[in-house]
Amino acid sequence: MAANGQTRIARRKQKKAAKKPIWKKILIALTILIFATGLSVGGLFTYYIATAPKLDAAKLEDPFSSQIYDMNGELIGDLGGEKRTKVEYDELPDILIDAVIATEDSRFFEHFGIDLRRIGGAIISNIKNGFGSEGASTITQQVVENSFLSSEKKLKLKVQEQWLALKLERNYTKEQILEMYLNKIFYGNNAYGVAKAAEVYFGKTDLHDLTLPEAAILAGLPQRPTAYNPFKNPDLTKKRMNTVLSLMVRHGKISEEEADEAREVDIASLLTDSKPKSKPYEGFVQQVEKEVKEKIDGADIYTDGLKIYTTLDPDIQEHVEFLLSDDDDNPIPYPDDIKDADGKTHKMQAGMTVLDTQSGAIRAIGGARGGVQNDSWNYAIDGDGRQPGSTFKPIIAYGPAIEYNKYSTYHQLHDDEPYKLEGTDKVINNYDGQFHGWMSMRTALSESYNVPAMKLFDEVDRANAQQFAENLGIQFDDGKLKATDTIGGGSGVTPLELAGAYRAFANEGIYNEPYSVSKVEFPDGRTVDLKPESEAVMSDYTAYMVTDMLKTVVNEGTGTLANIPGLPVAGKTGTTNRPGVDTPPDSWFSGYTKNYTISIWTGYADNDIGLPNTKIPHALFKNTMSEISKDIDTPDWTKPDSVVEVAVKKGSNPPVLASDQTPDSETVTELFVKGTEPSRSSENDDKDELDPVENLTAIYDEDTNSIHVEWDYDTDEDVMFEVSASVDDGDMQSLSSTDNTEMEIDNVELGTEYVIQVVVVSNDDDSKTSEAKTTTVNVPGESDDEDEEEDEHEDDEEDSGEDIASVTDLNAVYDSEQSIIDVSWNYNGPPAVFEVTVSPGGQTQTVDAKGIEIAGITPGETYTITVTPVGQTGANEGVKGESQRVDVSIPDDEDVGADPDPDPEEEEAETEEELEEE
Repeated sequence: MAANGQTRIARRKQKKAAKKPIWKKILIALTILIFATGLSVGGLFTYYIATAPKLDAAKLEDPFSSQIYDMNGELIGDLGGEKRTKVEYDELPDILIDAVIATEDSRFFEHFGIDLRRIGGAIISNIKNGFGSEGASTITQQVVENSFLSSEKKLKLKVQEQWLALKLERNYTKEQILEMYLNKIFYGNNAYGVAKAAEVYFGKTDLHDLTLPEAAILAGLPQRPTAYNPFKNPDLTKKRMNTVLSLMVRHGKISEEEADEAREVDIASLLTDSKPKSKPYEGFVQQVEKEVKEKIDGADIYTDGLKIYTTLDPDIQEHVEFLLSDDDDNPIPYPDDIKDADGKTHKMQAGMTVLDTQSGAIRAIGGARGGVQNDSWNYAIDGDGRQPGSTFKPIIAYGPAIEYNKYSTYHQLHDDEPYKLEGTDKVINNYDGQFHGWMSMRTALSESYNVPAMKLFDEVDRANAQQFAENLGIQFDDGKLKATDTIGGGSGVTPLELAGAYRAFANEGIYNEPYSVSKVEFPDGRTVDLKPESEAVMSDYTAYMVTDMLKTVVNEGTGTLANIPGLPVAGKTGTTNRPGVDTPPDSWFSGYTKNYTISIWTGYADNDIGLPNTKIPHALFKNTMSEISKDIDTPDWTKPDSVVEVAVKKGSNPPVLASDQTPDSETVTELFVKGTEPSRSSENDDKDELDPVENLTAIYDEDTNSIHVEWDYDTDEDVMFEVSASVDDGDMQSLSSTDNTEMEIDNVELGTEYVIQVVVVSNDDDSKTSEAKTTTVNVPGESDDEDEEEDEHEDDEEDSGEDIASVTDLNAVYDSEQSIIDVSWNYNGPPAVFEVTVSPGGQTQTVDAKGIEIAGITPGETYTITVTPVGQTGANEGVKGESQRVDVSIPDDEDVGADPDPDPEEEEAETEEELEEE
């Protein structure tokens, strides 16, 4: 019986257990999980605490200085090794203590090292926005972090920081901890500790002399010492000061009236006139600081005791700084002392970057004229930069056209009329105000014409163009590429960014972000490699073909002043326009060899001031590249297998191969992506050409001041007629396309000779054309009458001896690009040649054309050109007409290609600002 009873009890227990509610099971499971998690977290935190560094009194005294090394491993700077003045707590005035406590840790004197209330708020913020989004560090914790830990946002470091803060509070008084804090933190301008900062900024060695505004500035500086630098950014400094004053009012340290009075102060009036000396290579060190801060979370090059290995070439850096200096031996003739409309004098500024073409390592940075001092503005790397002008054309138009459309350097572009910006009434013209008909991409880029570049941009998918540029490190305003970016009239760029983009063209299409730091070593021996990864961002054919065109820019085009004989160099010029500014406010040159890439900007701090000389970047580039390329081998670029070089018949469109019968004058050698080169030879041209027009005539009608042109053409094919004209041996300009066999040319210029050309073009295939046919018509001048026109031939035959007229419209223009004087004139009289005399020098030359180019000129000289017509036929033979004279002055800064007129090199499109205004 007992056995059966025991069995029943066991069964009841089992049955009761089986009926246990599910929520109890869940509660038990959660309790076990929480307990286990607590043990795990506790164990992890215990491990963090056990491995925390020990409190070292020596490390509490001063921050570690960081050493900076150049590319050769030589020490070039010790950041934090000097500029410290220790202060005792008794030397701290109450106004400074109140400002610091109110700003950094309002309950400093109440908590025991950590502030639980602040931690609670930070936990909520971190849950919402992610770990590290908001800190809760007290002054005690900041002392611990600056002395023993890094600033990385890691849970381990935060646990160790709080543990060490508790220990620090047990070992030191609040006054000692505040003293440590104020002696340790960095205030900018290489000043460590509040005493040295007061001296550097305000010239005060006794802290009790500090005013309320000065104390508020010092309390606010440590948060962002570079941004709040009062020497550099007084407006930002004042904003931060006002924030500190508001916090002091909130925490009862000062009254609202005292705060309002302090807010009235002018920041500049507080600052000392004796600014601190800049650190060596400060412009380069600014880039080092940026990179370390961006790539290593929480690292501070001024306080973390780092060993920073940089890419600096001290020889190149010193030469760049010399060229930007005011040294009497500096060969660059900067146009300084330029006055604005208010009479204020301005100094030309410059920013310059030198990269290693192969690696992208930054070898030198020229941040400003006279050097970057005391964290002042660095024109090579700071801000959004300036509009780059035509230096953007290879990046936005020509590069993408080759990369995605596989265009050749011969690809034909039509420059026939102003380019109208889509959706606006604004038009873009070429710098010379003229149009040049059909031309190759090479010619358009070399001469920096705007209209062909804009038309080429239209042929490239805009998304592809933006992606191409962004792969080269270029960023656009609002993240969107605009049409005006094609010619550099939109987004801004810095010399560092532009050099990085151009370097990819020089380096077979391989890009990586330019870098100044190769590696960083921490005090504990940990090393971080900061070299960026390289990436192929374009095809090798694109890089090579763009480079080849940019070599033409330097050898024959707008960049000839940057040409270096014997050195394979490629590059591009660029200038900009700005509403209300008569001359370009920005001038650029970006160029490269296989060893180095250099980008240079020049202008004024005030962007509303135009440059009197846009050729300074050319001179800086030429001098720098010549100097750094001495005694080293600089090879030319090797054509890749993806590119073929082809001789084509000039003017053929689409291109045809030149044959053995094609004259050299009609042959041009261009580059094609392999597989896209032409296969049809010019030997077959006659078979594919249309028949030319017949009986082409042109007659001038004096009553309507027009030329009537007509021709005959008999064909069953669907064709149209392209009519062009040249005036006085000028370029042939396209006039119109018509289906008719006649047309009128209105408003012709008197006293000129017109050559009219007609070409037949198939409407089914515009590559199928005819031979050009031409005819000539002379338009009489205003003084001619019908009797003179009718009798002229008869007078010649009878040797009547008609008087020799003098030349008219005599004009002489100095061409700075070619260093020549271009002289032209008109003449309406009996047949004659022209004696041209140039003085000083007394040289005389006889020509039978209506113009001459005079070379061998001297800068600073004024020349007088005299033109005398001399009869050729009948009784007039040898008879001289009346002489006409014209003077032209040559600028005295010819060595850098100065031009007294607004830059003739290229006139960029209006900026986005101008478009918005109009």
